[in-house]
Parts: sequence; structure tokens; C-alpha cells
Amino acid sequence: MTLARRLERLGTETAFAVALAAADWGSRGNTIYPFHLGDINIPTAPHIVEAMNRAIADGKTGYCPGAGIPELREALAEDIGGQRGIEVDPGNVVVMTGGKPVITKFIQTVMDPGQEVLYPNPGFPIYESQIEYHGGTAVPYRYLPTEDGFRIDLDQVRAAITDRTVAIIYNDLQNPISAESTPEERQAIADLAVEHDLWVLSDEAYFEMRYEGESSSIAALPGMAERTVILYTFSKKFAMTGSRLGCAVAPPEVASVFSTLNTNDESCTTHYVQWAGIEALRGSQQSVSDMLGVLRSRRDATCELVNAIPGMSVEVPRSTFYVFPDVTEAMERVGTADLGDFAEQALHATGVSFCTRRHFGRPVPGEDRHYIRLAYSGIDESAIREGLGRLGEWVESA
Repeated sequence: MTLARRLERLGTETAFAVALAAADWGSRGNTIYPFHLGDINIPTAPHIVEAMNRAIADGKTGYCPGAGIPELREALAEDIGGQRGIEVDPGNVVVMTGGKPVITKFIQTVMDPGQEVLYPNPGFPIYESQIEYHGGTAVPYRYLPTEDGFRIDLDQVRAAITDRTVAIIYNDLQNPISAESTPEERQAIADLAVEHDLWVLSDEAYFEMRYEGESSSIAALPGMAERTVILYTFSKKFAMTGSRLGCAVAPPEVASVFSTLNTNDESCTTHYVQWAGIEALRGSQQSVSDMLGVLRSRRDATCELVNAIPGMSVEVPRSTFYVFPDVTEAMERVGTADLGDFAEQALHATGVSFCTRRHFGRPVPGEDRHYIRLAYSGIDESAIREGLGRLGEWVESA
């Protein structure tokens, strides 16, 4: 017997492979400083957990509508629309088991085999995986380093659009590089989408995970609401990564397809978790503010220590919980030209575990600098200081 050939095109989130390597090293009695996964080591707020438990006690443990319970769709429409300055009808909201299913169902809905979808690279690896798995051509667009952080190479995006291009995936407040679009960059992407009649997946997982400034959605720009799907997740803002709750905000014809796909794939999102989502949106927001305060302090410590390491440098991001330092000269100091070797040596020499640029899409021609990603969401500040201190000592002594 054989398996389906399309499985050869299925990628994965390779950060989990880094986690396995770190766990194996830790099982041998070594201290691990986990900067690899974008998980959050801050518990879900008690009032959200209580709402979930109350829903279980009240019998909210059976099937519910595939598109989500009406009460949650109403709360999401109000919150997402209000935060972005747009009108969102509950009928445009389709609840899902986290943010990842929005990527998969968007690709299934707007792309036929043989068509092309543009996606950010470096970027969340599931974009590339799902485009290729469903028979499309994944066309990467790159970011260029500037004095103000990374910027989309708009000339490359323009040149990459063909008559087979049907969509562009756009991740403002970006994982892994924490890039944030300027208004001009956001408008340029919108203009290209309108000019070439493209669908847009706006991945807004980190829309409210920011320390300075205000977030804006490309869906709020003229001509974009009818062609944009917003990806929303409870995982980051409410520290609910394991609860698996998110949604898509989509034009009516797309929302209808998403609802049907939900029924085919999962039947529905866990009923009692949806009631926890309502409490998260409409209950006290103090836990969100408190968590951002903790993450801001971790960000500042991480950037301070990284920039003190010989051969490493990073801009201080205004959002997400990642930094993406350039480690090119640090690699030269320790005598390796391979990012994978650098990460393995760092783990064994210092216990610091991190992902590299290679975990976020295939490198594109012309890349001559080397980067790693440090996630500070799952590691306490004291461990950040200890781990990065050890990393700095290792590089400096090389």
C-alpha cells in the first residue's frame, strides 16, 4: 500500500523539532533556556478559566453551530470591528479552532491547483506548507533590512504577480521578524491587491500584542473589505494557546464556504471553549494589560543583552514577542558558516535554544546575512538574563 503523493508537499512548523532537540538535551541533565516556541508561560486569566468551567458545568459540552455560537460571533464582530474601525457583521465571523485553520481554509477556498499565492518569507511556515499541499505554487516575497527595521521589498512583490496569482498573504506585526508596516507600505499592498484583483489573507494574530503605537488593518482601507480575510486568534492576546480558539472575518461568500468546511472538518469548535472566548472579550482586560507589561520587560531585557553580544544586533520591536537578530559576525567568531551548526553549538555550549531563519521558509537567492529568532514569551526575565548572559560569554570567548 502507498500513501497519497500530495503528502510529499506537506510541511510543518519546524519550531517543534527544535523543541524536541532542546528537550532531549535537557533530559540529560542540562539547563535549557527556551527561546524556540512562541508559546506563553503566563496562565490564562482566572475569570476566563472560570467561564470555561462554568460552561462545562452548565452542559455546554455537545455539538453547536459550525460557524460558532451566535453569542461569540456577536462579541467578535463588535470587538474586531471596533478595534479596526470597520463594520463587521456577525455573519462575517466564522469561529475556528485557532488561527491556523484560517490559513488552510483560505487556501482551499480561493486557490485552485496550479495557481499562485504570494507569501512572506521569512514568515510563518504553514503558509508555504498549505499552498503547496493543496497544489498551488508558493511564491515568496522578501523583507529588506533598513535602519528602521525590516520592510517589504515592494518591487519584488510587483514583479512576482502573474496572471496565475490569485492571492497574497500579508502578516503585519510579523512572525518571526516583528516587522510592522508603515501606512505607505500597507497602502501599497492594498493597491496591488485591487489593481490585480487579488484575495488577501491578513494574518492579524499579533494585532493587539504591541507595546507602543497603534495597530491598523489593511481591511480598513478603501476597496479591501470585500477581498480581505482577517485571521484572528485568542492564543496570543489572552494566553489561550492550548484552548484552540480563533476566527476568520470574511466577505459573506467566503464566510459561507468556511462554515461548510468547518462542518466537514471538525463539525464545530469546542462548545464550552467558545463561552470562555466571550468572557475573554467582554470581561476584565486587566490580565491583558498585565501580560503586556511582563512581555515589554522581557523584550527590553532581550534586546539589551543581544545587542551586548559581540557580532549580534537587533532593533527593538514595537510588537509581537519575538526578536530577529543578525548573528552573521557572531557565527564567524565561533567558526561556523552554517546556521544549523550555530544553533546546535549554542544549545550544547550554553543551553540557549532558538529557531533560525531556516525555520521560516526556504531562504531565497541573494540572502547574505544570517538571523535567528528568539521568542521571549515562554521564558521568565531572570532566565532570559542568565541564558543570554551565557550565550554572550560563549561568543565572546570564541
